[in-house]
Amino acid sequence: MKSTLLAAALAVSATSAFASAEKYVLDPSHSQVVFNYNHLGFSTTTGMFSGFEGEIMFDQENPADSSVSVSMPVVEMITGWKPREDHFMTEDFFGVAEGDLISFTSTGIEVTGDNTANITGDLTMNGVTKSVVLDAKLNQVGEHPMAGKPWAGFDATTTLVRSEFDLGQFAPFVSDEVEVRISVEAQKAE
Repeated sequence: MKSTLLAAALAVSATSAFASAEKYVLDPSHSQVVFNYNHLGFSTTTGMFSGFEGEIMFDQENPADSSVSVSMPVVEMITGWKPREDHFMTEDFFGVAEGDLISFTSTGIEVTGDNTANITGDLTMNGVTKSVVLDAKLNQVGEHPMAGKPWAGFDATTTLVRSEFDLGQFAPFVSDEVEVRISVEAQKAE
């Protein structure tokens, strides 16, 4: 009997924790992941992922009760130079097959300020899953002036170590650390 009551209490508390969270879906036309790394000490090379999918369960009153889940096709990487993109898809790096995704699912949110938080989550890339922390900022929540619907915008940054995801080819000459900047807009789901 006690275990049944405990299970019921846990189920109710888990449900109420997300009761005020509202679902937002990413606007793929205004969401990007931009990354850059040092190339042989001569330049900073930049690439981008865009047009990805995901959702945010956003609790504006209790942001720590929010969550995020996104995924993007590896083949959608843009570097500005097609031969580099092709090389990244080879066995030297991703060894990518059609349908391979990079995904992030939050596991916890620590509120650090009025509009800031550290979002911890599982990043899966190249078949490897690692915990990462995103330094996130809420830019704005309100009605989108053109769409006339509730909208939210967020920015986040993190630094990844390529070799931790079996992508360390040419390190340390090509930096193992990759700086990542994320900017997303999301529309409240109907």
